[in-house]
Amino acid sequence: MPVYTYRCESCGIQFERHQSFNDAPLKTCPECRKKALKKVITPTKIIFKGSGFYATDHRSPSGGETRDTKKETKKEDAKAPAKSSDSSSSSE
Repeated sequence: MPVYTYRCESCGIQFERHQSFNDAPLKTCPECRKKALKKVITPTKIIFKGSGFYATDHRSPSGGETRDTKKETKKEDAKAPAKSSDSSSSSE
């Protein structure tokens, strides 16, 4: 179950509550009994485990080109006009 943080706009108390996604948000403050509770938006926690993000996901082990970048360079080479080496290289 997710943990939601609430803050009372009247007395300023802040607390956390385990609630289901289907539960209605709390409205009444447990301290001052006024209907002044608001949910506090908190950043989510991200935990990276293992030897490294890039080593297991998208980068190549050597840190060089990936398969996707190699495919793109091959496509660009195929689109480029072929250079002829006969006309500019030899002058006998």
